[in-house]
Amino acid sequence: MIARIAHKEWIEMIRDGRFRWAAAVLGLLTVSLLMGWRHFREINAQHEAARRLTREHWLNQPPKNPHSAAHYGVYAFKPQMPLSLVDRGVDAYTGVTAWLEAHKQNEFQYRPAQDATAVVRFGELTAATTLQLLVPLLIILLSFAAFAGEREQGTLRQLLSLGVATRELALGKALGIALALGVLLVPAALLGATSLTLASNVGSISSSLSRIIVLSLGYLLYFAIFTCSALAVSAFAKSSRQALVVLLAFWIVNGLVAPRAISDLARRIYPSPSAFEFAQGIQEDLNQGLDAHAAYSKKAEDLKTRLLKQYSVQTVEDLPVNFRGISLQEGEEHGNAVFDKYYNALWDTFEKQDRAQQFGAVVFPLLAVRSLSMGLAGTDFSQHRHFASAAESYRRHLVKTMNDDLVYHAKMTQADYTGATELWARVPDFEYTVPPLRWVLSRYSWSLVLLILWSATGAAAVFFATRKLGVCV
Repeated sequence: MIARIAHKEWIEMIRDGRFRWAAAVLGLLTVSLLMGWRHFREINAQHEAARRLTREHWLNQPPKNPHSAAHYGVYAFKPQMPLSLVDRGVDAYTGVTAWLEAHKQNEFQYRPAQDATAVVRFGELTAATTLQLLVPLLIILLSFAAFAGEREQGTLRQLLSLGVATRELALGKALGIALALGVLLVPAALLGATSLTLASNVGSISSSLSRIIVLSLGYLLYFAIFTCSALAVSAFAKSSRQALVVLLAFWIVNGLVAPRAISDLARRIYPSPSAFEFAQGIQEDLNQGLDAHAAYSKKAEDLKTRLLKQYSVQTVEDLPVNFRGISLQEGEEHGNAVFDKYYNALWDTFEKQDRAQQFGAVVFPLLAVRSLSMGLAGTDFSQHRHFASAAESYRRHLVKTMNDDLVYHAKMTQADYTGATELWARVPDFEYTVPPLRWVLSRYSWSLVLLILWSATGAAAVFFATRKLGVCV
């Protein structure tokens, strides 16, 4: 009986044109996947070429003072994970490239959002946008009349009078809707899998397989939420028009109003400093430390006195180590402490804002699937912070390697001391390892749990709504 009901729903969707309209709209998913594939390939190629070039420039720089080489610096490029072709997340706003040099923890560069037009405020056409906004809308259009339409036509009373159980009726209609969506989404999923395979190497695909499985589960739960909600509302509503209005209102609030409202609320609860305030605070604290380029500052004199006493010598020329190298590293250590203080506070604030938005998924399921999607795609803020911390650790290692060479190899009287290729090669190429799935789930397990709870609540709503069908018809 369930299969017959599902077949009937399928035939009706084809006959009344809903399926054809759904197929036309879901063509956008195909377009978005192709755009994501192209974007992924282009960015990956650009990053790899730039990474090789910046490494060659570092190794082939002419002999110079090691500290000058630290100022010469290198670029660090955030690698793109395969699933970023599905969900670009916050990469357009956080940037993907860091310039690593002495004395500074620079902001990330090359943020596409800076060059975007005002149209970007309405969202980009990505696979994630299609799956999070358009597919739920199609589910509503396919299922709003599931019970209300039957009631208006008078066929619902006939079905129930024939002894068809309401549970079987609900399962059959849900299966029919799922079949229609499957016919549309499975080809798009195959296209997405092909895009992932073509855009990535075998190693990156195999390492992302577990993320792909969890992401697929998350979106299936999200679609189940809308399917169950649509069936429950259709069963409760007095007419198909009323069901459509209620469901469209929920879709608008969930997809268009809630994300911006919850985001604004999170920023109000956990305010972050302006760019000017942030930079000013860092500079004020940096000014309290040792400026190694100011030879006669009080802090430099204090350091000199301490070293002379430590090594029991009378002049800096008698020190077994290079005073300038030590003072440079001393200034670096002070700067590192300042950067840690301000960046950690800022990043903690951003993570609190993200968690507040995740809790908003208690009321709006889009916030749960959006957070989970960005996390699994590696385009969320937490993984941006993970990469930024790795890049900063590399920067500090590079600078310390240069300063240590000055400390232990340059004489105080040797003003023209230089390093060469052997020294540059002691700094390894920057390699970044993306965090594993368990690291991601530790931050987004709440979103996955909420999707499960939403799905269970929707199924319960369908159960209770259909139990009253015999009374309402």
